[in-house]
Amino acid sequence: MPTVFRADGFRFFFYSNEGDPREPVHIHVMKGDGEAKFWLHPVSVARSSGFDARTQRRLAVLVAENASVIEKAWHDHFRD
Repeated sequence: MPTVFRADGFRFFFYSNEGDPREPVHIHVMKGDGEAKFWLHPVSVARSSGFDARTQRRLAVLVAENASVIEKAWHDHFRD
């Protein structure tokens, strides 16, 4: 599970096995008992458990602000 970055106690990461065929670029987010998955294009919540709507909106902003970092890490890892 490569960690791409951390912000405000949240860990932003992806799994090394992201499906076959591989899913589109996305990022997982964990903190405490909460976990969410965000698509990058466009930035949207794919699923969320343990995060309220306000936190999901905050996470979406962090994902959008770091989209280029996330996408670069994804392509570097998977060598697309």
